Amino acid sequence: MPVSSRAPAPEAFVVDAVRTPIGRGHPLKGALRSVHANELLGRAFVALLARAGVPPDAVDDVVVGCVEQYGEQSINVGRNAWLQAGLPVEVPAMTVDRQCGSGQQAVEIATALVRGGMADVVVAGGVEHMGHVPMALETALADRAGTPWPAALRRHHDLVPQGLAAEAITARYGFTREQVDRIALRSHRRAAAAQAAGAFASEIVPLETPDGPVDTDQGVRPDTDLAKLGALRPAFADGGTVTAGNASQVSDGAAAVLVASEAAIEHHGLRPLARVAATASVGVDPVFMLEGPVPATAAVLDRAGLSLDDVDVFEVNEAFASVLAMWWQAYPVEDERVNRRGGAIALGHPLGASGARLITTAAHQLADDGLDHALVTMCCRGGLGTATVLERV
Repeated sequence: MPVSSRAPAPEAFVVDAVRTPIGRGHPLKGALRSVHANELLGRAFVALLARAGVPPDAVDDVVVGCVEQYGEQSINVGRNAWLQAGLPVEVPAMTVDRQCGSGQQAVEIATALVRGGMADVVVAGGVEHMGHVPMALETALADRAGTPWPAALRRHHDLVPQGLAAEAITARYGFTREQVDRIALRSHRRAAAAQAAGAFASEIVPLETPDGPVDTDQGVRPDTDLAKLGALRPAFADGGTVTAGNASQVSDGAAAVLVASEAAIEHHGLRPLARVAATASVGVDPVFMLEGPVPATAAVLDRAGLSLDDVDVFEVNEAFASVLAMWWQAYPVEDERVNRRGGAIALGHPLGASGARLITTAAHQLADDGLDHALVTMCCRGGLGTATVLERV
C-alpha cells in the first residue's frame, strides 16, 4: 500500500518541559557537585508532573537519554531516577544512547510511542553529570573492558576524537580562529542577556543542594571578550582553532519533557506548549562526525512540510563553534532567529541532557514570545544528526 494512502498518525504534543540549572562539570567547583545524577533527573521528573498537573500513575513510559552510562549513570539511570524520586514502580523506564543527541532521541521515541498508539503519556528527558562521570571513560577502561573502536572497525573508518573532528570541520569549511571565537562571544552575550531578562525562569527548576540553592546556569561569562577568547591555547591540535572558549562546556544537568496524545490532553484537561510537527535522525561520515545538523535540518523540514522562512527559532547545539558556523553557512538565516538565548558554549552541554534541554528552551520560546515554529538540531559523536520541529498550539 502506498505511504500516501495511510491514515494520518495521531498527533503528539509537548505538554510541558523543564530543566535543572546547568552546573560546571567540575568535581570541586561545580554548582551541582554534591547532587547525584539520579537526584538531578528525579527532581526534573517531579517538577514536570507537578507543573503539568498529571498524576504520576498516568505515565505510560519513561525514556531518558544518557551518554556515559557508567557508575552512577549505569543500570538504566532513567529507571533509577524515577524510583529514587518515589514515583510509581509500575511505570517502566529505559535509557537510550544516541550520543550527544540522546535527550533529543528520547523525545523522538516518546513521540513515536504516542503516534503509534502504544502510549498516551510519556516522560522523556536526559541527564549527564560530567563532574562525576567524565567523558571518554571508555578509553580509561579499555585495558580491562575492551575498546569500542577495534581494528576491524577502524579499517572501515579511521575514527578520531570529537575535538579533532571539529578541527577538521574548521579546515574543510575554511573558518578562521576569529570567526569561531566571535560565535563563542555571541553565545555568552546572548545567554547573559537572557539571564538578566529572566528568560529562563519558565523552564528552570531551582534546586536546593548541600552547598546551597542553585537557580542559574553556572557557565555564562558576561565579562568575556575577544581578547580573552583569543588568548586561549588550542585544545586538540598545535596551531588549531578549537579552544576551551569556543567549544561547549563540560557540564552537569537534567531535563524532562512531557509528551502526550490528544486523548490524554482532553482526559486530564492539559494545555500543551507545542505539537511535535516532525522528527528526523540521519547518519553522516563518522570521521567528519559533526556535519549531521545540515542534512538533519533538511530532512526534518521536508517531513514537516516547512521551509526555512517558516521557522521562527532555530536551536543549533553549539558542541563547537565550528558546528554552528558550518550550519549557518548551509542555512544563512537571520542572526536573531538562531540560538536567541545563547547556546552550549555559554550555557553548557551536559551530554545526554542537552537534546531535551534544547527542546525545553525552544518550546518555552514559542510560548513566551508567541512564535509559531522552532527547529532543534544537534551533531552527535559517531557521525549522527538529530532534528525536531515544534509548532506552538
